[in-house]
Amino acid sequence: MIISDTIKYIGVNDHDLDLFEGQYDVPDGMAYNSYVILDDAIAVFDTVDAKKSAEWFNNLENALNGRTPDYLIVQHMEPDHSALIKAFADKYSTAKILSSDRAFVMMNQFFGTDFSERRVFVKDGDTLSLGKHNLTFITAPMVHWPEVIMTYDSLDKVLFSADAFGKFGALDVEGDWACEARRYYFGIVGKYGVQVQAVLKKAAALDIKTICPLHGPVLTENLGYYLDLYNTWSSYGVESDGVVICYTSVYGNTKSAVLSLAKLLEDKGVKVAVNDLARCDMAEAVEDAFRYGKIVLATTTYNGELFPFMREFINELLERGYKNRTIGIIENGTWAPVVAKQIKKAFEISKDITFVDPVVTIRSALTDKNLSDLELLANAL
Repeated sequence: MIISDTIKYIGVNDHDLDLFEGQYDVPDGMAYNSYVILDDAIAVFDTVDAKKSAEWFNNLENALNGRTPDYLIVQHMEPDHSALIKAFADKYSTAKILSSDRAFVMMNQFFGTDFSERRVFVKDGDTLSLGKHNLTFITAPMVHWPEVIMTYDSLDKVLFSADAFGKFGALDVEGDWACEARRYYFGIVGKYGVQVQAVLKKAAALDIKTICPLHGPVLTENLGYYLDLYNTWSSYGVESDGVVICYTSVYGNTKSAVLSLAKLLEDKGVKVAVNDLARCDMAEAVEDAFRYGKIVLATTTYNGELFPFMREFINELLERGYKNRTIGIIENGTWAPVVAKQIKKAFEISKDITFVDPVVTIRSALTDKNLSDLELLANAL
């Protein structure tokens, strides 16, 4: 892949990975992106995961075509991007390593050295000339680690965006960008909306023609689309009209209520997404919860508590700063339903949450009264 006459892609695809970060299902694999700028001086942007060492070094050597890199720019220290820093440093002994001060602390933790003889600290606004290419460094703390920097190349108007604008999936697999970028964002970056907003403000001052992330495709067209989505996601705005229903059901009665509500809403022309939390990809359910402005939580009382999958799901939302949403509740309990009370208590730490009446309380199986209440809930939503 060629970004420009002098910027080359040297990343790799990984189809052997089953779970990214040990938890996110990646049926289409993962891309670990890396780039090199060939100018009077040569700069390499990030390395890749250790298991792709041979392929990455081969890609780098082919791009170098006999030349030697002058700089390794380390934008992010997660091992899928930093694992080969020491191997690079050993192979290219004259190359300097540029990164934030926090990153060098992490290098010492990962590799037992902070490369003190050849390190170059960069901070927000610092610049580096490679010849025709002039680079400006942009600090991006907590997007999504504290050491992160991004880099802007003024010649080709390229933003090297670290993990921002990344997505799940290898680059040799076709797929909708927004779906897997959304799941990636809310799973991995979603807690740090304030920090993403700060970086977007910095990016707004730049003339960007290309975005080169560390995962997913290089973005070259309709950049406003991607920037607008990131603005919506990081401001906890509503991306799509509709209602997501997330539920657990032990013997099928709560599921029956959910399906009845979904049909009532669909008959009114409302888009509905339904997630069975015991069986779906939890990250997909989290993605839907942030995509839509309205959510219904339907679950059973279990050991006097929320059903385990629902409890975990709510924790996933709260951990990511869930707010600005409308919530409906369906609870089921044969002798002591407590779900509604516990859900409302859990979301006390969230901002701008509105609970919709009525709460639908099922005692074992659906009744005519429950069906009437479901109609009222559908109307309210």
